[in-house]
Amino acid sequence: MKLATAAALVALAAAASAGKDQRTFAVLHFNNKMLTKARADPIVSPGKVASHVHNVLGGSGFSLGSQGRDLTNSQCSTAMVKGDNSNYWYPSLYFKDPKTGKYEDVEVFYTNAYYFFEPTNDDIKAFPLGLNVVSGDANARTPPAGGGITNLDPSKGPINAVKWTCPRSNFNPPSWPAESNGKMAGIGDPVNKGEGVGFPDMDCDGYASPLRADVHFPSCYNPKAGLTDYKNNMVFPSDAGNGKNDCPKGYIHVPHLFIEVYWNTPLFKDRWEQGKGTQPFVLSNGDATGYSLHADFMAGWDEKLLQHIIDTCDAGTSGMDKCSGLFYGLNEGDQCTIQSPVIEMTSGSMDSLPGKNPITGWAYGGGDGSNPPPPKSDNPTTSATQTEASNKPTQGPGKSPTKAQPEQSATDKPTEVPTEVLTKVPTESAKPPSYSAPVSSGPAPSATGSSLPTGSAKPSSCTSRIVTVWETVTVTGDMPAPTSGPDSNNSTGSVGGFKYAGCFKDVSGRVLKGESRANLGAMSNEKCVSHCKSAGFALAGTEFGGQCYCGNELVGSEHLDDSKCNMACEGDVSGICGGGWTLSVYSKDGEASLKGTKGRRHLHDHLRRHRSYH
Repeated sequence: MKLATAAALVALAAAASAGKDQRTFAVLHFNNKMLTKARADPIVSPGKVASHVHNVLGGSGFSLGSQGRDLTNSQCSTAMVKGDNSNYWYPSLYFKDPKTGKYEDVEVFYTNAYYFFEPTNDDIKAFPLGLNVVSGDANARTPPAGGGITNLDPSKGPINAVKWTCPRSNFNPPSWPAESNGKMAGIGDPVNKGEGVGFPDMDCDGYASPLRADVHFPSCYNPKAGLTDYKNNMVFPSDAGNGKNDCPKGYIHVPHLFIEVYWNTPLFKDRWEQGKGTQPFVLSNGDATGYSLHADFMAGWDEKLLQHIIDTCDAGTSGMDKCSGLFYGLNEGDQCTIQSPVIEMTSGSMDSLPGKNPITGWAYGGGDGSNPPPPKSDNPTTSATQTEASNKPTQGPGKSPTKAQPEQSATDKPTEVPTEVLTKVPTESAKPPSYSAPVSSGPAPSATGSSLPTGSAKPSSCTSRIVTVWETVTVTGDMPAPTSGPDSNNSTGSVGGFKYAGCFKDVSGRVLKGESRANLGAMSNEKCVSHCKSAGFALAGTEFGGQCYCGNELVGSEHLDDSKCNMACEGDVSGICGGGWTLSVYSKDGEASLKGTKGRRHLHDHLRRHRSYH
C-alpha cells in the first residue's frame, strides 16, 4: 500500500511538472459593488492619503497602510469565494456636466475578476501572500505605442494591457473617431469595433454592456525583486512556441488576472453631444483621456485553496464559486463594506474632484506631451487644498491645447481639520465619532505620512482599533438632487393587470426566488408580468434592462428611490426594466411583501414622489 501511494505521488508530481497544454479559467464574482470608495492606495502610497479616489473590492482588512498579513485578518470579503481576502482596486469614474461643470460619480454596475490558467511549460503557482501588482500607468495622457490593439506578449512589441470596451447596437458612426491618432481623441481597435484605447466619444448602448474598463495583469513574479516592489516584481510571459507562454528563468508563474468593470454611463447619455470628438467622463486622477486606466491587486488568498482552484477548476464564466471542493464555502449573500479611511465627499454633485485633481489630457492640456500634467504631490494636505484648474477646454478638438488657468470659487471655503493621526475614537469636542474609520492592524499614517511602528501585538477579532486621519479638505457643491424616476408609462400605470410596486434592491442570492432570468427574448415589463402571473407568482421584477424574476415575496431586499431603476427595457425602450442590482417590481395591488418585516410595504404614488436622500 505504501509503495502504491508513493507511486501515485510520483505520477502526480510528473503531471504537475509538465505544465499546461490548454487554458482553463474561472471568473471570481463579487457579492457587493464595492468594499469602500476612498483616496487610498496601500501599494503606491502606503500609509498616506492617496492622490485620487479608488473603488475597492475584497477583504475588510484594507486600509491606508494594509499589507498581506492584515488581509488574512479580514472579518469579511466581497469575494464570493471564502478564502480570498485579497484587495482589488481601480480609479473611480466621474461625469463632468458640460453645462454646469460639476462632477457626478458614475455608478459601477459590477466588477468581475477573471483568473486565467493559460498554456505554459511552467508550473502555475498561487499568488504568495502580500504580493503587490499594479497594471497600467496612472500618469499616462498619451496613447500607447501599439495604438488600439491589445498586446500582452513582450516578445511581440510594447505591452498594451488596458483598454476600454464599448458595445453598441450599431457602429455607424464608429465608437472612436475614424483616423484618430490618439492625440485629441481615443483610438478604436481596427479589428474589433467595440474596443479601443482612451474614452470613446459615443454612448455605449449595447445590450447589458455599457462602457467597460478592461485591465490585464502580468503573471510572472520575480522573487528577487520582492513582494512589494511593484515597479519591478512583475512581467508578462513570452511566447515559448506550441501555443505556450513562459516566464523568464527564476520567475514564478502565477495566474493571469484580468479585471473588467461595468459603468452605468447610459444614465448620462442625454446630457452630452456624441460623435464630436469630445466626451464628458474623467477618471478620479483628473484624466480626461482614459489612457491612465489602471488597477491594483494585493494578494490575500489562502494559498492552498487558490492552488486547488488552479489545479482542478475550469468553471469559466459560470464562476469560481461553482468550483468543486472549495475548502471554506462561499460568501454568497454577504454585504461586506467598511468605512472609508479618508472622510470626504466622493459622490453626489461636486465642484471639483476629490483631492482637487485638475483635469488634463486632450483639449484640457497634456494630451500630446507639449503640456504635461502637473507633478503629483505626496503631501495629502497640499493635494487637498490646492486650487483646481477651471477644467474648461481652451481649444476644440484638433487645435493646440493650452494650459487651463487656476480658478477658485468664492464659495470654495476649505474646512480645516487636524492632520495628526488619532489612535482612539475622537471626542465629541473634536469630531463626531461617526468620523472614525476602523482599519486593520497594519501600519497607520503619521502626521508626516510615514508609517507608525508595528511592533505592538495585533488586536484580537473582538477588539477594535481606531485610526482616524484628518486632513484639510474642501467640500463644495450640492448633495445629490432628485432625478427623474422611471418612465411614467411603466411606473405608475398597470402592466398586464399588475401595478408598479417600486424599485427594490437585488443581491447575488436573488431576492425574488421563484424563478430567475426567465428566457423570454427581448425583455419588457409586459412580458415579465405575463410570465410570472401565468406561473402563479404574486410578484414580477425586471432587472438590468433584460432580466425577469418571479416570486411571492422579496427576501433580504429593501425599497430604493425610483431613480435607481434607470435602464430601458431591451424590448421596449419606452419602459424601465430595473438597473444594476435593482428590480422594477410589479404586483396585483401595487404592494410588495418584504420577508422579515411586519405587514406589507405600501408604496403609493404620493410616497414615491417624496423621495429622501441620505
